Amino acid sequence: MPISIFPVTSCFAAEVGDIDLSRPLDAETLQAVREEIADIANLDAEGRLWQKDARIRLFQMGNRLWHTDSSFKAPSGYASLLYARSVAPFGGHTEFADLRAACDALPAALKARLPGLIAEHSLIYSRRKLGFTTFTPQEEAAFAPVRRPLLRRIPESGRETLYIASHIGKISGPLGGMPDADAEALLAELVAHATQRQFVYTHRWRVGDLVMWDNRCTMHRGTEYEDTRWPRDLQRATTSDRLDAFGAAEQPSALAASY
Repeated sequence: MPISIFPVTSCFAAEVGDIDLSRPLDAETLQAVREEIADIANLDAEGRLWQKDARIRLFQMGNRLWHTDSSFKAPSGYASLLYARSVAPFGGHTEFADLRAACDALPAALKARLPGLIAEHSLIYSRRKLGFTTFTPQEEAAFAPVRRPLLRRIPESGRETLYIASHIGKISGPLGGMPDADAEALLAELVAHATQRQFVYTHRWRVGDLVMWDNRCTMHRGTEYEDTRWPRDLQRATTSDRLDAFGAAEQPSALAASY
């Protein structure tokens, strides 16, 4: 049976139906899929709710910032798939921002500042914005910054898009590095523009939902919920972009690959 597509917004989100994902996979494929799955539930290995001061909870709070999956890796993220096994009764939605439409609508003066600007992405930058400053030497090495342009073009469509995330810490241009305060102000201005309501779709989770998106032109964030009271069990898999997308051929470390 062919799939059916039902638009949720006019040009960004859609619901896909009439597709069966329940058929068994062969052992090799299943193992490959399992190696890509990241557990972002608020539960420990025994299925218990995490404690308020748990290190993993503090680390995962960064998912409530606007971000792009794996922008801090080499290769960077391509598509992400997020599956809901249990959801909170209140809150815990996921918001998605269309960075292509946001790029199209940039004020001319602001857009003229962006060509040639390169941003440094690191998971450490986004966690520091939440006050999380304790990292092991292994984490410091695993999350060494990678450089990405603020503007990029999607090969399949030819559309230009912003490429921004809370993982950005520093920005440089042809004449050198931008002062940190200026870089922070520019990123804040771009995020504020890109997350206006006309560019955002909010997904309200139901058990069994599978949501897919393109990290090359989308930001997202989780909304607040009582994470020490209500279980919320979601699992995510993220595929990698082509190795030459940014001229980078290095592989992520095993630690970085788990985030």
